[in-house]
Amino acid sequence: MWKWPQKLPYPVGVAFGPPMPPTSTAVEIRQEIQRLSAERAVARNSDRIPIHRQFVRMAVRHPFRSCFIDHINGGKVYRYGEVLAGTILLASKLRPILDNQQMVGLWLPPSVGGAFANIAVTLLGKIPVNLNYTASPPVVQSAIKQCNIRYILTSKLFTAKVPIDPGPNVELVYLEEFRKEITPWQRLRAFLAVLLAPAFVTERRLGLHRHRVDDLATIIFSSGSTGDPKGVMLAHQNIAANAESIIQAIDPRPGDRILGILPFFHSFGFTVTLWVPLQVGASVVYFPDPRQGKEIGEICKKYACTIYLTTPTFLRFSLRRCQPDDFKTLRILMCGAEKLPQSLANEFKEKFGITPLEGYGCTELAPVATANVPDWEEGGARQIGNKPGSIGRPLPGIAAKIVDPETMEPLPPGQEGLLLIYGANVMRGYLGRDDLTRQVLRDGWYITGDIARFDEDGFIFLTDRLSRFSKIGGEMVPHQKVEDELHDILQTSERVCVVVGVPDERKGERLVVLHTPFQGMDKHEVWEQLNNRGLPNLWIPAERDFFEVAELPILGTGKLDLKRAKEIALHLAKGEKVA
Repeated sequence: MWKWPQKLPYPVGVAFGPPMPPTSTAVEIRQEIQRLSAERAVARNSDRIPIHRQFVRMAVRHPFRSCFIDHINGGKVYRYGEVLAGTILLASKLRPILDNQQMVGLWLPPSVGGAFANIAVTLLGKIPVNLNYTASPPVVQSAIKQCNIRYILTSKLFTAKVPIDPGPNVELVYLEEFRKEITPWQRLRAFLAVLLAPAFVTERRLGLHRHRVDDLATIIFSSGSTGDPKGVMLAHQNIAANAESIIQAIDPRPGDRILGILPFFHSFGFTVTLWVPLQVGASVVYFPDPRQGKEIGEICKKYACTIYLTTPTFLRFSLRRCQPDDFKTLRILMCGAEKLPQSLANEFKEKFGITPLEGYGCTELAPVATANVPDWEEGGARQIGNKPGSIGRPLPGIAAKIVDPETMEPLPPGQEGLLLIYGANVMRGYLGRDDLTRQVLRDGWYITGDIARFDEDGFIFLTDRLSRFSKIGGEMVPHQKVEDELHDILQTSERVCVVVGVPDERKGERLVVLHTPFQGMDKHEVWEQLNNRGLPNLWIPAERDFFEVAELPILGTGKLDLKRAKEIALHLAKGEKVA
């Protein structure tokens, strides 16, 4: 493989660890190598540059390379030089308005306009805060208040479809107004400046030399699926390090075209479909609604997209509505944010000929920590990169370990415990919540709250969330295992049920099943088959605790809204109506 280096001379670091005894197992050696890799990734922070400075260098070096493709605007192609020139002009218009503001809100979908706005705000040295337009007004207003946001960038077209109630003393700034003010001559002059000036001159002119890699790059509010919203502080070094790991793992190239459907308030969307392509010179096609499976398939086919990043929930829409050749140009299809059911992966491969690969991450990890990758074959040797049912192995520069939840001591392969992640991608902390930060960060390791196990080849298998266990009669009962059995009984790749725990006077807790209408089976038949699965009696919900709902609550990120599911279950278990 020939590859032109981005730097000449190309820097190479060599890390030496302490000698290991000759009795060391492959698992122990692999984990030691991961630890060294992660430590070197942290040590390289001082050598990295902020993500927008790398974009500027890429745009100056390759001004005529395709960058963004605007599907909404007839497939208009924006070259790297045009994007840099346009964001510089937008930044100049925003500067007098945002002069004294550290953080700036954005109320925009995944789109060319949303990408332009994020880049322009970052060029100004401000911190873009992409607000969750699928959240309730109190959640949005809480984020605005926590960040002390006074201005929100949006568009009249989007607010007409998705209104925002920002609360008092907050001003909406409509981007359409600036487009009218910028003349063709200003656009030409800005583009010529990009063409004629070297990157270091452009960076100096924009004041980017004063931007540090440890500056905050964004605040992403992670409501997660189980708790209250928290502002996750991600520095440029976190996102740059995670982009570096992703690039090494899946090798996005300048010729790749990424299909971007995930919102920028989702860390997966912000890092992987906004900033990663800009680091390597790839192009992106954005589409604002990840639920429109048919349209997404048509876009993928029309623009010959090669990398598609999504969630299992959104993948199901495409499975039902797309044609078999819609995804034939893809070389990487990566799923994250929630568990990828094997039945869904198999159905997708059978229909479209490409295997969805499961990855794993958290907002706090900027976000990607582990991933399955395509198998590698060279010279008759085959390296397994994908194990169905697993979340893959840690990315380069990231280490993982599984520990006893009580003692925090490392556990051997095959034994389930608490998953911890270490690397340069680990967040700075939670905005204004040092108490919560201390709970999840220990000696640089992030405590994910997920229960998992290693296999002998280093692949990680998730069992459940630590918070998704119920203590019933003194025994810890995993919700995910019961859900998996129910979906297996129903023989469906659709998510049709969720298990939650509610208080019980006799046992402490009991399990409740919320489900959409069963197809071809009644509730009693499903319950009887569950009883015949060999599960412990404490793991089996009572038949009276199966409740049919019109639909399961889903977050804007595509995850199940477990907090809302529990609220619904509590009401139904008490015989109350649900609003």
